[in-house]
Parts: sequence; C-alpha cells; structure tokens
Amino acid sequence: MAARTDLLDSTSRILGDLIGFPTISTDPNIDLINSIANRLDMVGARVEIFPDPSGQKANLFATIGPERDGGIVLSGHSDVVPVADQDWASNPFDMLEHDGRLYGRGTCDMKGFIAATLAMAPQYAALNPDRPLHFAFTHDEETGCFGARALAQTLRAKGLTPGVAIVGEPTMMRVIEGHKGCYEYTTRFSGLAGHGSAPDRGVNAVEYAVRYIARLLDLKHRLRDRAPADSLFEPPWTTINTGRLSGGVAHNVIPSEAVVDWEMRPVQTSDADFVKDSLKTYIEQELLPAMRAVDPESDIVTEVIGEVEGLIPTTDNEARTIVSELTGANHAECVAFGTEAGIFQSLGMSAVICGPGSIEQAHKADEFVALDQLSQCLDMLERLQGKLVA
Repeated sequence: MAARTDLLDSTSRILGDLIGFPTISTDPNIDLINSIANRLDMVGARVEIFPDPSGQKANLFATIGPERDGGIVLSGHSDVVPVADQDWASNPFDMLEHDGRLYGRGTCDMKGFIAATLAMAPQYAALNPDRPLHFAFTHDEETGCFGARALAQTLRAKGLTPGVAIVGEPTMMRVIEGHKGCYEYTTRFSGLAGHGSAPDRGVNAVEYAVRYIARLLDLKHRLRDRAPADSLFEPPWTTINTGRLSGGVAHNVIPSEAVVDWEMRPVQTSDADFVKDSLKTYIEQELLPAMRAVDPESDIVTEVIGEVEGLIPTTDNEARTIVSELTGANHAECVAFGTEAGIFQSLGMSAVICGPGSIEQAHKADEFVALDQLSQCLDMLERLQGKLVA
C-alpha cells in the first residue's frame, strides 16, 4: 500500500509541475516538452523531440525497450484550452488539491494521464521490456490535432509501426473504442459591393452564403438516410452544423464579403466525400456561374481548418482487448468528442481511449481530476507491465 501511495504522490507532484506550464494552444509548449524529455531521459528512454517550423512547439516520441515494430504507445496532448473569460476560484496554472481533487487547467484534459505515465516510467525502464513501450506527447490537439498529424508523418518517415495506441483522454477510465470524425471548414464568399437600391448590379455575398447554408441543411437531412444499419454512434448518422455566418456592413449596402463556419462529424469517410462532392458540384454548376455572370472576379473558397479522422470500431482490436483486460471492463463504448486516436488508427495501429477524469470537467473553469481516478489509471498502467514482457 505504501508503494501505491508513493506512486500516487509522485503522479500528483509531476502533475503539479506540468500544470505550471501554461501550454494554451496559441502559446509555445517547448518548455514543457523539454521538461518531459529530461524526465524520460533520466530513466534511460530514447527520446526524440520534433519541433514545428516555428521551433516554439514540438512533439515528443520516446521509447523504452527494443527498437522494433509492434510496440504499445501511451499518448497524450500537451496543449490546453484558454482560461480567458472563465471565473476560476484559484490560479488555473498553480495546481490546488482540495477534498480529493486536483484543480488546474489541464488536470483532466489531459495532463493527469501524462503525469501518470511519467510516474510509471522508472518501473517500465527497470522492467527492460521485450515489447517496445512508446510515449507520444503532441502539440495543438485542441485546435485540429496538428501535432498528431505531424507525428504520424514522422513515424511513417521512420518506418516505425507500433501495434497499439492507448490515448489517455478523460473517460472516467471507461474503455472507448470509437468516435466520429471532426471536419471543420471556413467558406468565404467574395462578391461585388453596390447600393442596396440596385441589387442586380452587385453580387450579394451574404445571399450566396445563405444559399450555400440551405444546401448544407439539405445535405444534413439526406445524411440521416445514409446511417449504417450497425452504427454504434448517437446519433447514428453523420451530422452537419453551421456555426457562424457573418457579412455585410449596413442595411443599404450590397455586401461583397461573407463567411460561413461549419463542420461535419462523419461516421464513415464515404459520407464526408458525399458532402464535399455535392458542395463542389453545387458551387461549380450553380453558385459561381450566377455570381460571375455579374462580376467575373467573384469567388467561393473553402479553407480546411481541420479534418480529424474518426476512431472506427472494429471487430479485431488488440488495444481494446488489452485495456479491457487491464481495467476489468466487459464492454467498450463510443463517445461524441474527438481525439487523436483515429490518426493512430490510420497508421495501421489498433487504438483505444481510456484515461482518468471526466470530459464533463474539460474546458471549464475549476477543471479537476479526482485522486481516485489517477489511482485507477495507475492500476491500469502497472498491470500494463505484464503485456510488455514475454
């Protein structure tokens, strides 16, 4: 029992250190990554840091055990969401313990899991495992999983294919085998300004944006009929949401610019292709010809903010099997929120999501993770040692 108390205390101390790095997605994470690298280097892990072009953000990939395919990845993102305009009872970057909970930005989403893996690292190193154990910590998950995408390219370039990914997002230690994808876009409409009394002499960007949204609504309803019969998601079909429409300057001015922010959550990639192909045809055959008949310079441009793969439930999933055995879970679930797990799956790995804390606390003021959740996570990570030796 004393050993477990020491391990939980170590996890709490490490988590306090991690929370002290204000790694909001808009800010650098390099100091945090260097700190983690030092911890892993001290136990003998082979550590690699992969900076982004700015040099201010980086991914970390470290290995304990042999250098070969088929390893197990413990994955977490290092960035956190902003605290601006949130009413915190304490400093969000100075972890506070109270009544069995650890408060601070990122405690559950998801530095608690990272801290637990780092607390376990000395035990993993002493084990001298036969199966490689990898630590993968990324940047910019909250803004589009850009770090994980870069890390995926890095692993491809290295020719390394781990076999299993355990992504420690907050699930209350439930085993999660699936989530929808998250595709986010900004579509910009450029028309021709003019006086509101002569609408035919201008190209009203807002009106064309409204027509575009009407097509999104039509597709939104048509996607219900495309839901797979065996879909495990709720709702079972791909969804579309129009998040923002902006444009115009005054009542009597034809607006020359408009912007639509929208997203879809595909349950299958074929749905995403269906939506994008339908919109492309609608733009090219109807909207642009009408706009350019008045002003040849008119245009519609869609910017991809992020296209994050979903985690697709599969019959054969070694990651699900391993984590279910480690936690004692007798079933796996699907969730609504997105993670980096689908990116690992796209590399040919089996992937599962399981971590301490509740998603209900993520992104909110006074975010916390309960100590008993960290203890359950440590139970899982300790039992993982049995999967690393022959």
